[in-house]
Amino acid sequence: MPPVAPELISPRSARVAAARRLAKRNFRGKDRLFLAEGPQAVREAAGHRVGGQDTLVELFATVEAAERYADIIGEARAAHARVHLASEEVIADISTTVTPQGLVGVCRFLDTPFEDVLAARPRLVAVLAHVRDPGNAGTVLRCADAAGAEAVVLTDASVDLYNPKAVRASVGSLFHLPVAVGVPVERAVAGLKDAGVRILAADGAGDRDLDEELDRQTMGGPTAWVFGNEAWGLPQETRALADAVVRVPIHGKAESLNLATAAAVCLYASARAQRARTGCRSVTES
Repeated sequence: MPPVAPELISPRSARVAAARRLAKRNFRGKDRLFLAEGPQAVREAAGHRVGGQDTLVELFATVEAAERYADIIGEARAAHARVHLASEEVIADISTTVTPQGLVGVCRFLDTPFEDVLAARPRLVAVLAHVRDPGNAGTVLRCADAAGAEAVVLTDASVDLYNPKAVRASVGSLFHLPVAVGVPVERAVAGLKDAGVRILAADGAGDRDLDEELDRQTMGGPTAWVFGNEAWGLPQETRALADAVVRVPIHGKAESLNLATAAAVCLYASARAQRARTGCRSVTES
């Protein structure tokens, strides 16, 4: 049965307006809240806590979605989130997708201080420098999560982590690993180097070849990959900060790889090299 709650039927409701404005970055920053849409993201948010505080603050659901995802509604209530049954018109008004799935959560910011990332002595990190496309940022975050990275760092020149497109593209991975935001690239590189992490810049014009690096067994130690802008890659001053600039080899006739694909290749190469002695868990294993 759907939870008992007053039904919101008007997009002009103050509660709805407060959620709707989170589609804009300035309001997200002011309220330190963001939107998570769909059952996967809302489920992850409901089970997430930062510093003993529940991440999910509020949940809007259509009656149909509340019935279909009764377990998620229960998890949201267990996380002390306010649950509102809402009309489809209200959900469409809050949602930033063309075809809403009937669940929209309001979540607290969950980024991690960069100092905490360093204190954890990470072995694999993705640094997004100058990444402007939110879909790419979210997809790289998902790749980093899948590859077993311990953290992601978004520099101050990159897109907002809480952009709705970035949140959707992460497919819940936003809630799985520490993410530091707004870190100047020079500070990110210097801090990681001081923590004993080797810095590799991923660039199609790199003077090192990823296959050769793997063959030389140089990638088994703590590593941070720096990924650049989708259109023009990494600027020279950023490449100069790295210990090496590495290209993904193109064995066929493709002109290049897109950012997310290149990131997946690089991160998995490091993950395999780091786990060579203990073996790598297959995604098909239970």
